[in-house]
Amino acid sequence: MDYSLLTEEILQLEKQLMTHDEKPLTELLADDFLEFGSSGSTYNKKAQLDALSGHQSSNSIPFTITNFSVKLLAPDVVLATYQTCKHTENIHALRSSIWKKNNGKWQMFFHQGTPTTATY
Repeated sequence: MDYSLLTEEILQLEKQLMTHDEKPLTELLADDFLEFGSSGSTYNKKAQLDALSGHQSSNSIPFTITNFSVKLLAPDVVLATYQTCKHTENIHALRSSIWKKNNGKWQMFFHQGTPTTATY
């Protein structure tokens, strides 16, 4: 397996979700998606889609992403870990996502954001 290609593919999928566009969210989040948000709240796919109601999508990503890496957990399951800094508020977070191939397409099943005061 070419980890550099896999890493780039998953990174691009993560970035698609960060634009807050409904279409990628609908396609890339698994139906049983679960998130432990950096706010301390939990979210499912419906909650994420409902949060987009009235929200303007953007082609730009409001985060700087650093230290992005993937680890293959099973043939079709990947753990992505990275750090983000939100541009507008200088908020830093550690992030992890579990992606699984579902019918030949990657979908996010789990995501966690943990706030941190550290800068990277």
